Amino acid sequence: MPSNDARTFLHIAVPPAATGVIATVVSAVLAGGKGALGAIIGTLVVIGFMGIGMVVLQRTAKSLPHLFQAMGLMLYMAQLLLLFMLMALLKGTTLFDFEAFAFSLLAVTIVWVAAQARYYMKAKIMYVDPESSKAEKAQKTGSPS
Repeated sequence: MPSNDARTFLHIAVPPAATGVIATVVSAVLAGGKGALGAIIGTLVVIGFMGIGMVVLQRTAKSLPHLFQAMGLMLYMAQLLLLFMLMALLKGTTLFDFEAFAFSLLAVTIVWVAAQARYYMKAKIMYVDPESSKAEKAQKTGSPS
């Protein structure tokens, strides 16, 4: 992962991780050890899913910029669908408290999306490639004198 991508990931992943810590503490108080385990697993699942999605989206933006917006919409829909499927699969588990898992999953997902939106709104991303403008220097137009 290039350093710029790692910096982006760090700025986006810290608020959801903090939310996961808060969710873990609240779940531990309300539901005990199984609640804390559920919140930890929920936090790790969201950070993993969303982090992989962010890497895929950044690679798509670099290689196929014309597909960036469509790929972003499809990726978020796929991520949410996978999270819902995971929740449906784990609904009857006794390994951890499912409610703590579900609420931490929801909270961390909302914070991830908000942190990502905030980061990209504040980022100074160039929308004109300076390399291409240097390569295509303006040539003289008109008739030679």
